[in-house]
Amino acid sequence: MELDVRGEMCPYPAMKAREALAKLPAGECLEVLTDHAPALSTVPWEGAKLNYRSTIEPVGRGTWRIRLEPAEGTLDQKKALAEIARRAAELSKG
Repeated sequence: MELDVRGEMCPYPAMKAREALAKLPAGECLEVLTDHAPALSTVPWEGAKLNYRSTIEPVGRGTWRIRLEPAEGTLDQKKALAEIARRAAELSKG
């Protein structure tokens, strides 16, 4: 499933991603398109709280695709948060 939240600012990308994940069939992935750099941490964190791993890829200048997929096993929340913060800082720099 794809969720396009370009043009929307926090907290809306994270809220909409969480709502979409709650409706997602078991085992499915969610791809979130955003142009709001703070969403690079808030969207993956909402996913991590629901046991989804995230990957982020730039798809254009100032636009990213965040892929949330079900984790195998239970995510370590502390490690997930540290990794999300590190990646978001790297990606939002350019």
